Amino acid sequence: MASAKDIVIKPIKSHVANALVKKVHYSGKVVQNSQLHFGVFLNGKLEGAMQFGHSLDKRKMLNTVKSTKWSEFIELNRMAFSDALPKFSESRAIGVTMRLIKKLYPQIKWVVSFSDGAQCGDGTIYRASGFCLIGIKENKTLYEFPTGDRIAGMTIEANWELPIIKKQCDFVGIPHKPRTRSQWVKFGAKPISGYQLKYIYFIDKSYKEKLTVPILPFSDIDKMGAGMYKGERVSISERRGKQANSGDQLECGGAAPTTTLQSKENQ
Repeated sequence: MASAKDIVIKPIKSHVANALVKKVHYSGKVVQNSQLHFGVFLNGKLEGAMQFGHSLDKRKMLNTVKSTKWSEFIELNRMAFSDALPKFSESRAIGVTMRLIKKLYPQIKWVVSFSDGAQCGDGTIYRASGFCLIGIKENKTLYEFPTGDRIAGMTIEANWELPIIKKQCDFVGIPHKPRTRSQWVKFGAKPISGYQLKYIYFIDKSYKEKLTVPILPFSDIDKMGAGMYKGERVSISERRGKQANSGDQLECGGAAPTTTLQSKENQ
């Protein structure tokens, strides 16, 4: 039986990574500004992908670590794994990928990522992979529609031309035109409650001393009621039991929060 040690991680082309993410990731979407793409192979077959790129609000994110230059950090946008990969493949893939980034892109000093429990989990694999928790906040930006689709509020208003928005209009029998979130609520859209957690990984450990925000103890997740597993609110201890009994991957389809690993969806 294969183990996480049997997986191979190496750079791949963007179109190859995008195809895998669209097929495997639960959102079915890619992040268009991803720049670095790493494939996760088992027995020579691509079974996972990790994509990194600029943060949506890069200027604001720079202030997270003092004196960070424009090119010295990157965001983990997508992490998608098929069920064919062995247990603990995610944490091993992160570890290997961080070493590859350090070797191939030495200018990158730290990596940021987000986990959203509204749909998936609270970042179990980040904590298992050496990330530090630096933020927990309530997330009120995701809406569930009568069709069952879950769409970020930013997409609802700014990208109303998308086919997925037209699908919602057709379903409830209304014209396809711009609408605010509050207007969509009148047609059955419901905000989904949950928390967004912010994590950081220091490729260059010296940059940890420049962090401008406190590192939070993982126990704060339960204190705030932010513990989630596959969209269900649970404590960390309860989640460990579920994982041990089910043999599931640590997160549903990878380390992706809401419909992206960013603070906002990028369709």
